[in-house]
Amino acid sequence: MYGGRSSERDISIASGTAVLNAFKKLSVNVCGIDVDRNVAEKIKKEKIDIAYVALHGRFGEDGTIQGMLEILGVPYTGCGVFACSASMNKDTSKKLFQYENILTPEWKTLKKFEVLPEVKKYPVVVKPVSQGSTIGVTIVKKTSQFTDAVREAFKYDKEMILEQFIRGKEITVNVLYGNALPVIEIVPKGEFYDFKSKYQEGCSKHIIPAGISNKAYKTAQNYAEKIYKVFKCKAISRVDMIVDNGDNVWVLENNTIPGMTITSLLPDAAKAVGYDFESLVLKIVESAL
Repeated sequence: MYGGRSSERDISIASGTAVLNAFKKLSVNVCGIDVDRNVAEKIKKEKIDIAYVALHGRFGEDGTIQGMLEILGVPYTGCGVFACSASMNKDTSKKLFQYENILTPEWKTLKKFEVLPEVKKYPVVVKPVSQGSTIGVTIVKKTSQFTDAVREAFKYDKEMILEQFIRGKEITVNVLYGNALPVIEIVPKGEFYDFKSKYQEGCSKHIIPAGISNKAYKTAQNYAEKIYKVFKCKAISRVDMIVDNGDNVWVLENNTIPGMTITSLLPDAAKAVGYDFESLVLKIVESAL
């Protein structure tokens, strides 16, 4: 299942196509379903045994498609309704991080048409509450950029987050069945790991293992495994973090359906521990059996 109706449709198609091709290479009986308003009818028509969910963004990564599959009685890969919905909403995620004593940047949530607060310290990060792939995210460096950044965030959601900017190394930890994979350091060509850096080949470098201290490395893996457990994830998740100059590890967000494109982080991390793309796909399928 791929495609969908979110702003991440194109990325979902890329992930879904890669997974579809892997199944074909493995000679598995497979069909591709582009998710739209008629998805329930498509599922019934195809009489599928298992749904491999390769949907990113709203209606795919927020628990809605998982809920529909639960109602239809169709086993599906990856995380369930709670993990997806709690992870997709950055405000909810950060409240859970805070409750579990996991370090996360300070933030304030704002709804559309609320009076904007005065920002006393720049840079600051403005982002939609429920969006992925850094869509609608802006690092605001001065007052004159703030209103445009807010307007951009509200294009994609009715709520936005105003988040403390943390300067440091961007890292990510993928978790496979509760076990943290090697920490990846992300070195984008641009200012930060934005949409272009994520999905355009050659626009970012993945360093495995990450060039951070042993202490930060262990903290990052421990955080990722703890979040997997707290959010009740299943099979896979990916936690994005930043290591600051003081060696502190700051958690930004949890991703329940990591990308599966040629530039994606999960396949790289899995490859480092011996999984090629096809064996990784089969391993994820186990979660639905």
